Formats: sequence, structure tokens, C-alpha cells
Amino acid sequence: MTASFSHKPDGYECPFCRVWGIEQPNQGTKQLDIIYQNEKATAFIASKWWPNNKGHVLIVPNQHFENIFELPADYAVEIHRAAQLTAFAMKSTYGCDGISTRQHNEPAGNQDVWHYHLHVYPRYVNDQLYLTKGSQSDPDERAFYANKLRSWIKENI
Repeated sequence: MTASFSHKPDGYECPFCRVWGIEQPNQGTKQLDIIYQNEKATAFIASKWWPNNKGHVLIVPNQHFENIFELPADYAVEIHRAAQLTAFAMKSTYGCDGISTRQHNEPAGNQDVWHYHLHVYPRYVNDQLYLTKGSQSDPDERAFYANKLRSWIKENI
């Protein structure tokens, strides 16, 4: 196996690496969006939402890896452990009908943030997830969903 070519542009500032640093006013992920964190992975309510799948979660490695080609297996294990925990929490607190996960790599794979991340979506019958477009969410609305998931996780791990 060989390392992948980096697709990030010169001067790129990773928005997911900022999750642990200084918050940007009125944009991006906030500390209150985090629902679960361990030494290798962090799960948080995504700032971009799809109209019928509100409160979806992104799970990222705590170290910067651009894509699946760079992601070490021990980080992958923790990311998927967090995804499973998130899925159980969503089923219990959102009352969704199912769960979908998505992950994109490189430009041809539709990757647009150059830090590995796994999407966990609550799914509902006829929600048209793949036929709709996402838009920025309100931090206060994200906090509502984050509190639900964070509370369930604290009670169940």
C-alpha cells in the first residue's frame, strides 16, 4: 500500500482540525456539537443538514488524515465503534426508521473536506436523502440534537 496524493489546496485550513481548537464565530462546528469523543475519534452534529435528515453526525479521527488511504486501522476501528454507538443513539432518540453511513475519498469520490470523515444519517421512509441538497444549520438547533444523542450515550456506555 502506498500513501495517497494530497488534494487539499495550498493554504488549506482544515475545518475538522478546528473542532479541538478555536471556534469560528457564526460558522462551523462548535464544542457543544460534540456528542462523543475518545482518544482517537470525535463524533459531532454536522453543520450542513439535509432537509429530511436533521441532526446527522460526522465522525472524524482526532489526528489529521486526508482520506481512507491514509487512515490507520486503529483509527478506523474507533470511528466505526463511534458510528455504531451513534446509530443506536439515533434509533432510540430520533425514532428514525434506519441509518445510513457515507464516506467520500478524493475529488472523483465527491470528497470536499480534506480530513477523513464518516457521515451517519438518520433515515426515514421516503426521506429522499439522495435527491436533496444540504444547507447550513443553526447552532442552536444543532445543540438540541447534540443534547439528545450525548445524553443517550452517557447513559448507555
